[in-house]
Amino acid sequence: MRHEKANNLLQLALEMQAARGGLSLDDIEDKFDVGRRTAMRMRDAVLEVFPHADEVETDERKKRWRLPKGTLDRLVGLTADELGDIEVAIDLLKRENLPDQAASLEGVLTKLRAVMSPTMANRVETDLDALLEAEGLAMRPGPKPRSRTMVIEDLRDAVKACRKVEIQYRNRNTRRINKRIVHPYGFLYGHRHYLVAYNLVKGAQGYRLFSLPNIERVLPQDDYFERDEGFSLEAFSQQSFGVFQEAPFQVAWRFSPRAAVDAQDFLFHPDQETELQQDGSLIVRFTAGGALEMCWHLYAWGADVEVLEPQALRDMVNNDRQSWPGLP
Repeated sequence: MRHEKANNLLQLALEMQAARGGLSLDDIEDKFDVGRRTAMRMRDAVLEVFPHADEVETDERKKRWRLPKGTLDRLVGLTADELGDIEVAIDLLKRENLPDQAASLEGVLTKLRAVMSPTMANRVETDLDALLEAEGLAMRPGPKPRSRTMVIEDLRDAVKACRKVEIQYRNRNTRRINKRIVHPYGFLYGHRHYLVAYNLVKGAQGYRLFSLPNIERVLPQDDYFERDEGFSLEAFSQQSFGVFQEAPFQVAWRFSPRAAVDAQDFLFHPDQETELQQDGSLIVRFTAGGALEMCWHLYAWGADVEVLEPQALRDMVNNDRQSWPGLP
């Protein structure tokens, strides 16, 4: 237990050096899952060892503390597990057809290896080779969304600069190209990759999803926009089961006793609630939109899942099962 406390204090010191805006007591509570008094003791212990820590001035009413850059540089080391996780992440990005992000992470990995001491590098590389041989990635079946490098680069620059852009967007059904002026906010990656942007077209104003493969060209505008601080990309994405956005509705699924054990290992939605029944079945409840993507997922469970509500989703799943003879 003492070693765990020492590790937490060292990790807190590293976090205080890495955070440009410093860490507050609330941050310490969240990062280490501790109460207020424990957070205060941890902060005091770090400040006692590093009395030259800065108290960061902010417009908030809460205090923040930060260690000057370079304080812990000689104490920082990298493990084979950490480097292995980065290697796995690079492979995942490549397989999801996100080459720009993979190349960026490869650059980070190169920089980390460059600053390692020769002794540490030799020790870690041996373990890393064995680790990478032992861990593999299953190929996800199905097509991967294509991506245009210049489109993504231009959109990323616009997101960072809060710059309006005109996108030339090809309609998926008519194949006609329409021009839209939007405020780009970020990206959602899934079976298809999307730009999340505020659409300025009259009659269709609001936050919308634009399929990245359907964006033919991006033209940055001379105007800039002020980002809506009340908008959360995470909250926006959680309105739906997948990526498709529609009005959220209450969902209830019952998994058979045979499938309940496996279903308990899945997080279907961040706000889900589960109820284990006396017969061994499992009921999962959450609120989200995205009925079509729910159907796609439920197909994989076959007859081991039953939609309890809403009725519309129940009918959609049952009707599709009847039209797909290969489904159980």
